[in-house]
Amino acid sequence: MLTLGDGASRNGADVWLRSLLSLAGFGQYILLPVLVCGILLAWHHARRDPWQIDGRVVGTMWLESAVLALGLILVAQTLAGLAAGSSEPNPRLVAQPAGGTAWTARLIGYLGAGIYEELLFRMLLLPLAIALLQRAGLNRRPSAAMAIVATSLLFAAAHYQYDFTLLGMHFAAPRGDAFDWFSFLFRFAAGSVFALLFALRGFGIAAGTHALYDLLVLVA
Repeated sequence: MLTLGDGASRNGADVWLRSLLSLAGFGQYILLPVLVCGILLAWHHARRDPWQIDGRVVGTMWLESAVLALGLILVAQTLAGLAAGSSEPNPRLVAQPAGGTAWTARLIGYLGAGIYEELLFRMLLLPLAIALLQRAGLNRRPSAAMAIVATSLLFAAAHYQYDFTLLGMHFAAPRGDAFDWFSFLFRFAAGSVFALLFALRGFGIAAGTHALYDLLVLVA
């Protein structure tokens, strides 16, 4: 990303997180990836996971993620065939550059989507939503189910342009896709799958599946 420059193509979650940091007075370009690494390392330490890396485990994780990503893209293609004329449910980047660096920038952005979107919607928002629902008096299973639905709806909605005022506050996102029900429902379903993968298989498999799915969309 540093070689491509500050205006290079990025995924939506990257832009949102940077915007939040800028509002808090932290606009340094390298700060967000440093914070992401810090969060992941802190979580690893809190879980008391082993620090020794096993190449066989990492290789198996990539294989599992690739199989899941391939299954997801086959489902997407099948659904797209059933809903001819609808927009394709592919990830959309912002500030896409022209010229020879465009493909490299899209590649980096798609890899980043798997990390940043899973960090934002699954690692941060999903446990927070579960905790709030449990605090409201719901049991763990209903809380988890409702949190998955809520965060997946937010994940899907965040890919589109919007411009509205709520409680006197104006919200607008000029970049993104024009709203389409087919792609929205697919993204909601995909978000639910990623949430289940996060809960059952961990952050690595969820982020790996998400990133490889986006890369398959790019090359296919």
